[in-house]
Amino acid sequence: MPIPLEMVKELREITGAGVLDCKKALESANGDMSRAQQILRDKGLAMAARKAERVAKQGLVEAYVHMGKAAALVELNCETDFVARTPEFKALAHDLAMQVVGARPRYIRPEDIPAEVLENEKRDYRAQMAAQNKPAHVLEKIVENKLRKFCAEVCILNQPFIKDENRTVQDVINEKIATIGENIVLRRFVRLELGEP
Repeated sequence: MPIPLEMVKELREITGAGVLDCKKALESANGDMSRAQQILRDKGLAMAARKAERVAKQGLVEAYVHMGKAAALVELNCETDFVARTPEFKALAHDLAMQVVGARPRYIRPEDIPAEVLENEKRDYRAQMAAQNKPAHVLEKIVENKLRKFCAEVCILNQPFIKDENRTVQDVINEKIATIGENIVLRRFVRLELGEP
């Protein structure tokens, strides 16, 4: 099926992928726009996984201040200084700083959560369900699900993205890796709020 140039342009505007990639995705999807988007998303995840091994030592520190009451600083790294200066990269860093202010993450990824914090959470969940008469394996499954939800709340990469709740922050970063073509790493962040200790 020949793909009209207008469809390729539309897909490119939606995804930010290259023209050739959009054309190939539309051809694979027989002109189905949503299926083509999924093909590009899957390709982007594969590309992001390949690029994750590359060193990202360039980048920038971005600040966001919300109404003089809360602020965040994020360090977002990439592979080259050239990419760090692009508007697309700067916009991603700004969005991540907004995410820190709005969603209040405490860690970057689940592996960063101290073991004692995880153990305290598990203990609290088990105590909450002590009165329920459920088999031990069912209770453990519930505890694991609650722990997964806890990680999604406190780890920025697992949080729903503030501008699109259907994607996680990691999904957004992976999509940028696919479109920019370099590894991107959220190295660290800090959040300040007026009156908080």
